[in-house]
Amino acid sequence: MSGDAGRREARLDGRQRSKAAVLARLGRELGVPDPVRNLDALYDVLRRDVRGPFTVAWRAGPAARAALGQDYARLRAVLEQVAAERDDVRLELDG
Repeated sequence: MSGDAGRREARLDGRQRSKAAVLARLGRELGVPDPVRNLDALYDVLRRDVRGPFTVAWRAGPAARAALGQDYARLRAVLEQVAAERDDVRLELDG
């Protein structure tokens, strides 16, 4: 949990080098009861089901971004879209 009272935080630290690993970590850290298996489900869960406020901090690093390939851009786009649509979501990216 971050320093903000009541704000949950999901931390992705660069060891998640597949889309499935990123989705699993996000779900686990944000308390999602069912597995998130694709980007549409990720958007739906983060947009409607996860109570805020919450932060997603993703320090992917070059190796993780390379391993994820196009999935990195797709995952990042979903996270950015959710953060733009919800006032109680903060996204912290490393690059």
